[in-house]
Amino acid sequence: MPNTISGFSKLSKSDKIEWLLDTYFNDKTNARALVKGYWNTDDKLQKLHDEFIENTITNYYLPLGVAPNFLINGSHYTIPMAIEESSVVAAASKAAKFWLERGGFKAEVLSTEKIGQVHFMFLGDFKKLQIFFNYVKPKLISETATITKSMERRGGGILDIELRDKSEDVPNYYQLHATFETMDAMGANFINTCLEQFATTLKYEASTYEAFDAKEKDITVIMSILSNYVPQCLVRAEVSCKIKELKSKDIPHPEEFAQKFKQAVSIAEIEPYRAVTHNKGIMNGIDAVVLATGNDFRAVEAGVHAYAAKEGTYSSLTHCTVENGVFRFWIEIPLALGTVGGLTSIHPLVKFALEMLQKPSARDLMQIVAVAGLAQNFGAVKSLTTTGIQEGHMKMHLMNILNQFEATEAEKTKLIEHFKTNVVTHSLVVEAIETLRK
Repeated sequence: MPNTISGFSKLSKSDKIEWLLDTYFNDKTNARALVKGYWNTDDKLQKLHDEFIENTITNYYLPLGVAPNFLINGSHYTIPMAIEESSVVAAASKAAKFWLERGGFKAEVLSTEKIGQVHFMFLGDFKKLQIFFNYVKPKLISETATITKSMERRGGGILDIELRDKSEDVPNYYQLHATFETMDAMGANFINTCLEQFATTLKYEASTYEAFDAKEKDITVIMSILSNYVPQCLVRAEVSCKIKELKSKDIPHPEEFAQKFKQAVSIAEIEPYRAVTHNKGIMNGIDAVVLATGNDFRAVEAGVHAYAAKEGTYSSLTHCTVENGVFRFWIEIPLALGTVGGLTSIHPLVKFALEMLQKPSARDLMQIVAVAGLAQNFGAVKSLTTTGIQEGHMKMHLMNILNQFEATEAEKTKLIEHFKTNVVTHSLVVEAIETLRK
């Protein structure tokens, strides 16, 4: 096959680029200029970025925006958001301003437990395995002492280890199900290192355990890995006010708005087709802040969507009540985040973002991120139940369309003015550009 290569990772960055250009590009000069055009001019900074991952050829930029005017538990925040989607930052900012005048957001961390598991096969009687586990559990903990020492000094460590019987689902399958507190670190490396030591201890102790027969001594560890499902690492954020206080320029009838908003959320609670899009809007806000602060948005996404389906059907992450003249809107969501370790201490813009957030603890960041998701959802549902989502979204998308067609600054000025009073669609923008150019 002509497009395969051996030893690619051992090539220099320049040689990697040249191979790609030779193999896939007709216009190598422009392609090379594009790749190099996204390099940092500071060689030291570029080297830092090159070493984040493997086979780096250049940098892929996302805009870093900010959403000001967030009032959370009485403190003011400007929230950093790294995202490419039009209208997300604008919607968050608008929601923040709306609730700033109505008491702001309240948030609290409900729990911070994280999970890791050793998955293993055991050919024997579960009762004997349970007795063995009770015997070996203190050794599992003591033999990780050198690993947990530093974390324990900060108030974290191993909280508990359970033996779980999963043999009805998969024959001979069992788990060591461990819970951890990792404080301000996301803790993936810490948890996985502990789990691998658990596995080593488990196998050795089983091989020398006198009450086991030969088959029982031969425990097979399948894998040792943390879980990104963290239903006990929970944060809650909410807003509330008297219904009459919802009145604003775009909410002339607050009672009607409150009821319609609640009904929209209720639909997302029972209709999975709507819930997925509803929750995607929440994740627009959450992912943008998670990414800006150097955390793992893929892990957060996986855990959040699993939590949304915890009752057996996929449902809304936000909830709303309209009772006794009061409008309440809230989110309860699992978020495993860190403010130390990983990119948080080496990526310059992550450090910048965390300083902007007043150097939060992991618990503080959980609250900020949950609020960002709630604000995003409020903005989206508010638009859907009033003006419709497309009016604001397409206005924000206008600039992307103009850039796609390489509009000049003079053309942009005229077309932006034109679409202040006209509907924005892709076809209408293209038509307006063509008309202007004629």
